[in-house]
Amino acid sequence: MRPPAVRLVRRSRMPYAELLALQERWLRRLQAAPGPEAPSGAEAGALLLCEPAGPVYTSGLRGGLTPEEMARLRALGAEVRATGRGGLATFHGPGQLLCHPVLDLRRLGLRLRTHVAALEACAVRLCESRGLQGARARPPPYTGVWLGERKVCAIGVRCGRHITSHGLALNCSTDLGWFEHIVPCGLVGTGVTSLSEELRRHVTVDEVIPPFLQAFKETYKCTLISEDSPN
Repeated sequence: MRPPAVRLVRRSRMPYAELLALQERWLRRLQAAPGPEAPSGAEAGALLLCEPAGPVYTSGLRGGLTPEEMARLRALGAEVRATGRGGLATFHGPGQLLCHPVLDLRRLGLRLRTHVAALEACAVRLCESRGLQGARARPPPYTGVWLGERKVCAIGVRCGRHITSHGLALNCSTDLGWFEHIVPCGLVGTGVTSLSEELRRHVTVDEVIPPFLQAFKETYKCTLISEDSPN
């Protein structure tokens, strides 16, 4: 039996609003596709990858930002958006890998909980490939990937009718100063970090994409096909 295929949609720096629009197009496409009885090797969805073009604060389904806080953050020059993902407030900006898998979990044989665990595993493996052996996932409410008491990768997903959206944000060379204006993910007393901070060298988003894609293929037991490949 052939493994399910996932379409790789990779962009460089991209405004966050454009990423959401791209995600919405793939959601509509997947929702209109046949159900889990699709033949072996059929596409299970798309893996959207990009680097945010500018600073953006987002809140999740549980909120995380008051109107006053939103106004204060906009005054810093950042965009502020409410999203449909799980979790509370976080930051996205240049130097960060954004990964939004739009997947039919039934075609991958996954449930939502195992999907979140798989995203965490991909980020852990990526950290380990850079020599950071202490990376680990933690139980809720500490969803994401941590190095000690500092979060290097935030995870917030949405799932409706077995189809996922949103995903993870991994700090590569992100300006961590932006996080000082919020309580990231609502977790008081914890910090944030980046691969560059931990490795004491500049780590780009482009550097981490190849090992991340390898981890994704092996963790999700799928093949990745390019965006312009024929169906």
